[in-house]
Amino acid sequence: MSSIRKVAIFGASGNFGAPMTAALVGAGFDVTIISRMESSSTFPHEIPVIKTEYTVEKLTTVLKGQDAVVSAVGPAGVAYQVAMIDAAEAAGVKRFIVNDFGWGPNFNSLPEFRDIGAQRRVAWDHAEKRSRANPAFTYTGITIGNPIDWALKRFPLAMGFDPKQRSAVIYDAGTEEFTGTTLDGIGQAAVGVLKHPSETMNRFVKTRSIQTCQNELLDAFQKVTGQAWDVQRGSTKDLLETGRKKHQEGVSGWNLELVVYQLFAPGEARCIVASKEDSDAGLLGIADESAEDVVRKVVGSFAG
Repeated sequence: MSSIRKVAIFGASGNFGAPMTAALVGAGFDVTIISRMESSSTFPHEIPVIKTEYTVEKLTTVLKGQDAVVSAVGPAGVAYQVAMIDAAEAAGVKRFIVNDFGWGPNFNSLPEFRDIGAQRRVAWDHAEKRSRANPAFTYTGITIGNPIDWALKRFPLAMGFDPKQRSAVIYDAGTEEFTGTTLDGIGQAAVGVLKHPSETMNRFVKTRSIQTCQNELLDAFQKVTGQAWDVQRGSTKDLLETGRKKHQEGVSGWNLELVVYQLFAPGEARCIVASKEDSDAGLLGIADESAEDVVRKVVGSFAG
């Protein structure tokens, strides 16, 4: 049985922080939310909230007595993670879940994204360094791949599906597969890591709720909505060319085009985090979900 009961979370109101907070509370952990002094975020009234400055000294004080820390901060908070890690170690925290919630440290990203990845790697490398120096301090990263139900709701251009307009852009043959983890799966991943501290110690776990492709998702959308969608065709090769040209010229929009290329470029399998057998989904208790399961969540979020 895990000795971790008291958990502090940063970024609790964020896209992934909110479902993780709910999952941790639902699993019986004693959760405390840590927030910046100037934050205007709102939180569930039943969860204690501590507002503080994000300095090592102040964070060490507020993290005293916590067994684990979860960092789910957004892009603006990534730079504070080294201070969070140092404070957690100084406070005697046993486990620090570093902010990944993406494609992980070994992702074969396009060169244009390397600088963005390097910003996150600073904290990952620091957590690894501190865990080697102090065996009582451990870390875990959670590699989720595509946050699929959230992405389908928030980024119709990137995913190729517009649930409101009942339209889709299918790239190339539409058969390139990728893995995704739903918001429910992301929440369960945090729970699973803290319930299995020995098995998840000092490494990045790989999660997945589904392995799918655009054609399968299109079939699911049409079945769930009960109507044929307007389908256009696109080329990932064209996106690679235009995205790189925009990047070289300093024109906005390059990142979206290159993200789509990475996800759907045929024959690369770039965005499969792990096979079902090689993933940590079973260990962490993450349920398999079908394309229809995912699509029902997405379509239901637009109902009414």
